[in-house]
Amino acid sequence: MNQPTDYHERYSAGWSQDSIRLFHVASSFAKSSYFYVQECGYFQTNDTYFTERENLNSYLLVYTLSGKGKLLYLGKEYTLNVGDCFYINCLEKHHYQTEEGHNWELLWIHFNGPVALGYYEKFTENGFQIIHVQDNFFMERSFHRVIALNKKRMISSELLTSNVITSILTELTIQSMTNNATYILIPDTIKQVIFDIEHNFKSDISLQSLATKHNLNKFHLAKEFKKYTGTTVVEYIITNRLAYAKELLKYSDLSISEITFKIGMNNISHFINLFKTRENMTPLAFRKQWK
Repeated sequence: MNQPTDYHERYSAGWSQDSIRLFHVASSFAKSSYFYVQECGYFQTNDTYFTERENLNSYLLVYTLSGKGKLLYLGKEYTLNVGDCFYINCLEKHHYQTEEGHNWELLWIHFNGPVALGYYEKFTENGFQIIHVQDNFFMERSFHRVIALNKKRMISSELLTSNVITSILTELTIQSMTNNATYILIPDTIKQVIFDIEHNFKSDISLQSLATKHNLNKFHLAKEFKKYTGTTVVEYIITNRLAYAKELLKYSDLSISEITFKIGMNNISHFINLFKTRENMTPLAFRKQWK
C-alpha cells in the first residue's frame, strides 16, 4: 500500500526512556492475506507529548492504561480516561495528546490489511465513538501480546498477530453496537415487521404490503427498518428467500422452477440471476456442489 504524497505528521517526543516503539516490515503474504502490524508500542508520556497526522495509510488503536489524554478527530474533541480505547483511520486528520497537567500511559498499534477498511466501516456504522472497554484485562493483555509477538518475530508471529488484532477489533465493534441504543431498543413495530417477513416471505410480500398491513408510511418504514436492522426491507426478504432456496436445493429434489415459486418468487430467470449474484454460482451448480 503506497503512502499518499500529501502525508503530514508532526509530534513532540514527550515519552519516557522505558517506552517501547517497535517497527515491523510485514511480509508480502501478510499484506495480501490478513491484518499486519506497521508499528506498535507502549508510551509513558508527559504533558508535552502530542502527535498530529493526516493521510497516513494506516489504522490506529490506542488504549489508555493510566492518566488522561485527548483526541481531536473528525471535527470533534474527546477526553481519554483509564480504560478508554480509540480506533481511527489515519487517512483522516487526527491529533492526540496528553491532557495538560497530566501524564498519559498508553498502548498502541498501527496496523493495516485487506479487510481493515471493512472492519473500520462496521465499527463506525452508527458514528465514531470512544469505547470504554468492558473487559480491561482482555484488552491490556491483547495489546501486550501484539508487542511481545513483534519483539520475537517468530515464523508464526504475523499469523498470531493477525488473530489478536481480529479479536480486539471484534470486541470493540460488538461493544460499539451494544453501546448504541438503536441495537437494543428496537421499536415493537419494527419487531413485528421482522416477525412478519420471517414467517411470510414465501408469499407475495413487499415493502408496500408490509406498510399497509402495519399501518405505516412505506418511506418511514424503509427508513426505520434500515436504521434498526442495518439492511433494507427488500434485502431482508431476499435473504430469507435465498436461505430457504439453499435448504431446498440441498435437501429436496424439487426443480428450479418449483423452488422459485416455493420461496415466494414468480420469475425463474430473476431467481437464478439473484442467486448467482449473491452466491457466485447458479442454483443448479450450488445443488451439484452440495450433493
